[in-house]
Formats: sequence, structure tokens, C-alpha cells
Amino acid sequence: MDYIYNVFMTDDKHVFKRHNKTLLLYHIVFPVKYRRFVLTKEVEITLRDICSEIGICYEMNFVEIGADENHVHFLVQGIPNMSVSEMVMKIKSITAKGIFKKHPEIKKILWGGSLWTSGYYANTVGQYGNEAMIRSYIEKQSSNYVRIHEGQLKFF
Repeated sequence: MDYIYNVFMTDDKHVFKRHNKTLLLYHIVFPVKYRRFVLTKEVEITLRDICSEIGICYEMNFVEIGADENHVHFLVQGIPNMSVSEMVMKIKSITAKGIFKKHPEIKKILWGGSLWTSGYYANTVGQYGNEAMIRSYIEKQSSNYVRIHEGQLKFF
């Protein structure tokens, strides 16, 4: 995972692009279709390997991956030109193909269907503050701005 991390980020964990600096973290959860118990340790290892490849190809950093037997949690750092739904679509389709290829027995357990349900859970994760802290910071900005600029000359 360190290789993926260093491909597009610096030590402060922000992603630096030509015109932006971002730190976009998402907690994403995929349930297995029919909530079947198919995510064994071997499948989880395969999933992690596939996610490493996805990270390199699509500039995603899989900070954490945790699989239970019937669902998987991802903590993913993304880039601003890819929406959460695009990330989810890429991760779901590529991991399903890779897992079915390496573990064909899973396809039988799922009656030949898809690996993941059509739905997912996604939530943003704040590293520098929670909602209340950011709300307070934003509310204080207007009063700080007025106070800082009250001595400025007005031309009109």
C-alpha cells in the first residue's frame, strides 16, 4: 500500500494536482448479494490485491479494507475529478470480476449472479474536524471578515 500512497501524494496525506490540493476520505460499505457468507480470508487477500491495482490505475488510496463474511468496509482517499458513485462503480465492477476469476466457487454460491448488491453506503470522513467544528468555523468567518476589513477605505 505504501507504493500506491507515494504514487500521487506527499507526506502530509493531501493529493496535489496542478490546480488543487485535496484530502477526500470516504467510508464505503458494499454488502454481498443476498448477504451470503462468501468473503473468506482467501477472498479478502484477493480483494486487497485487486484494490492495490485499482489504486494505481485510478489514483485511489485504499487506506483501510475490512471484510466481514457478507460485507466489506473501505476507507478510500479519492481525487476531486471522480465522484463517489464513479468510485463505487469502478471498485464494485473490477473487484467482482477479479474475485470471480480467482474464486469461481463464489459464483455458484451466488447462483451465477453478481457479487455485490446494487446499493452501497458512503460517508465522508473528516480528518481535521467534525461537522460541529466546521459549522462553527464557517459561522465565525463572516464576523472575522467584517472586523478585519472594517478599516479599509471605501471608494463608492
